[in-house]
Amino acid sequence: MIEFFFDCSSPWTYLAFHNIQPLAREFGADIVWRPILVGGIFNTVNPSVYAQRETPVPAKAAYTLKDLGDWARSAGLKIKMPPTVFPVNSVKAMRGCIWLGQDMVPFARAVFEIYWGEDQDISKDDVLTEVCRRVGIDPQAFFEGIAQQGIKDQLRINTEEVVKRGGFGSPTIFLDATDMYFGNDRLPLIREALARTKGRV
Repeated sequence: MIEFFFDCSSPWTYLAFHNIQPLAREFGADIVWRPILVGGIFNTVNPSVYAQRETPVPAKAAYTLKDLGDWARSAGLKIKMPPTVFPVNSVKAMRGCIWLGQDMVPFARAVFEIYWGEDQDISKDDVLTEVCRRVGIDPQAFFEGIAQQGIKDQLRINTEEVVKRGGFGSPTIFLDATDMYFGNDRLPLIREALARTKGRV
C-alpha cells in the first residue's frame, strides 16, 4: 500500500502525483490519497521554508527553477514557477479532495493543472467552480460539502498525522505505513522498494 500525503500548492507534489500513478499500476499497488495543508506542516515543524523564501540563495534558486523545468519536461507537464499567486491558500481545494474521498483524483489533477499549468488562483471560488465544471462536480454541492465541520476536521487530522509520523513537507509518501519517502525525486527509490516486495530484485 502507498500512502500519498499531498497539497496541490506544491509543484514537486504535482510531479509526484503524476508520476506515482503509473508506478503504482506497474506493481499492482494501491494508493491511499491523504490530502493535507503543507502550510500547517511548515508552521509546526519546518519553518525554515519561510526563511529560505525571504532570503533565497541566488545560485540555488536558479538551479531549483532549472531542476523543476527538467522534471516537468520529463513528465510532460506544464508548470509555471512561480505562479502569479505564490504561495497560495489551498485550503478549499484540499477540503474538496477530502469531501470527494476515493473519487478525488480527477479533481486533484484539475486543481494542479489550473494552478500550475494555467496560472489561476485556486483560493478563489470562481476558479474552483471551473475545476468542478471540468470534472463534472456540482459546484453548489462542492461548496456545501467543504463547509462541513467533519471535512475541515479531517484535513487537520491528516496534517497532524503526517507530522507525527515524521513528515515535514509535501509530498510525503509511505510504503506499508512506516517506510517514508519525501519528494518526487525519491520515486526511483520507491520503485526499488516496490520491486523488493514483489520479489523482482
